[in-house]
Amino acid sequence: MEPLVVICPRDGESPRLDSVLKPLLSSRPCTLVERAEELRPVRHAYVLFAVSVWDAGINLTYYAMLSKIRSDPDFFEGCTGALLVDGSCELYTKAIARELVFAANRSGCAFIGKPLVEATGSLRNFAVRAKLLQTDVLGAYRTCAEELLERLLTFAPSRPVHPRLLTLHASNRKTSNTLALWEGVRAKLAGRVTVEEISLRNGALVDCNGCEYRACLHFGEQGRCFYGGVIVDEVYPALQNADAVLWVCPNYNDALAANLTACVNRLTALFRATPFFNKALYGIVVSGYSGGDIVAQQLISALCMNKAFWLPPRFCLLETANDAGTAIRLPGIEQRLADFGEHILS
Repeated sequence: MEPLVVICPRDGESPRLDSVLKPLLSSRPCTLVERAEELRPVRHAYVLFAVSVWDAGINLTYYAMLSKIRSDPDFFEGCTGALLVDGSCELYTKAIARELVFAANRSGCAFIGKPLVEATGSLRNFAVRAKLLQTDVLGAYRTCAEELLERLLTFAPSRPVHPRLLTLHASNRKTSNTLALWEGVRAKLAGRVTVEEISLRNGALVDCNGCEYRACLHFGEQGRCFYGGVIVDEVYPALQNADAVLWVCPNYNDALAANLTACVNRLTALFRATPFFNKALYGIVVSGYSGGDIVAQQLISALCMNKAFWLPPRFCLLETANDAGTAIRLPGIEQRLADFGEHILS
């Protein structure tokens, strides 16, 4: 069994987080790291991050730790992570979570699907779960934390003999730098992975209309969605058969392309009936100027934190290229494409 390391940056008192962590860890051997100077590279361990966030969204010890993590590309080599973020107001918990997952993932840490339990200041984000559990919001918080740690410690990603990769994009093949990089990666996977590629560029792609929960669940149980179209006819069956999904994401105004965002939203119906915990998430992000990290974090929050895809270490290839055709001429790009392809295979 891999060891458990709990990284809990201390920057003042955190009584509510402590009240959740204490019973959670009382019967489990673990290494507790609370100060930045105590933080050392971790290898082949389960890592539970537990971070308190104050009204201003600042935890100075956390940022000192984040600096160490970002500075070492192998800081969490072979590790698998999950996180608790406890806030004193209604803001900043998700922002802290996704920047931490992005940094730790870049340093070698995988993350389980739905790796985040966040507690806002009021705990109102647990209201629905509290009703289902017939408890109060604090009780729901504690139960979710217990479930999170159990899922972390029992996580075992599937290793298919004949892996299937679904690739989604909404780009113009003649001009897209991002698609050009995907073609380079695909060449490295040829004969070793079954690839299905779906373009969301052409035709009408209706965004999610936020159907009432029971209606969405009803369609999801049938593998369908009220609006039908390419999402239901092509994406749903391909996704059900896939072991991993790779999103080809040019940076549009520091955001995912509109059709890709609509696709993410439309996955809700299928997700209600078919959780994606055993499906891996990959991305290729190309920015004309900067901001690739913002788009990668959107993939993390939308698809790993919300839709439960698990996150392999170093899940995303990030490049900067502007004019059409320049991405495939970047210095060292052939080696990076080969490495990313091998990384997907591994």
